[in-house]
Amino acid sequence: MTDYFVVVADASRARFFTLQQADDPEYESGPNLIEGDVLVNPENEMDEGEVFAETKSGRNRSSVGGMAHGYDDHRAEHLGEFERRFAQRVAQESVQRAKRLGARSLIVASNGRMLGHLRRELQDLPLKGVTLSEYAKDVTKLAPQEVQKHLASRDLVPERKPPDTLW
Repeated sequence: MTDYFVVVADASRARFFTLQQADDPEYESGPNLIEGDVLVNPENEMDEGEVFAETKSGRNRSSVGGMAHGYDDHRAEHLGEFERRFAQRVAQESVQRAKRLGARSLIVASNGRMLGHLRRELQDLPLKGVTLSEYAKDVTKLAPQEVQKHLASRDLVPERKPPDTLW
């Protein structure tokens, strides 16, 4: 059981963390943000050639040597849809895991674009008894202790303290 469940996500992956107290606070620092599972967005990891039939877009070539015409193949919209679907999956997993762990607080940290997707997806999920907090910064590439420092600076999680023992 944990009071805090943290999700750090971008368009490519989502990392899940719990905040756990030190087993022996006299000799160990704590509480510590502990990383659990990672979800990966396979669609965002693919090369453009694997996702789209043509790798070069934006030009319609004339067969008789005339002028070529530019066009928009809406790739950005497709990529946005991939992000939205990943955000939906992350939101569902986050709520299920937070409830399973008995967390009272669900903290979501992400860049602005992904946070917008996550916010929309989370608003439709039942969060009864779980407080939702947001941190609008991409911290996906940081170590757990660095993520904890960022979140603690905004009073979203308790900061990590040194052992209680005085030498």
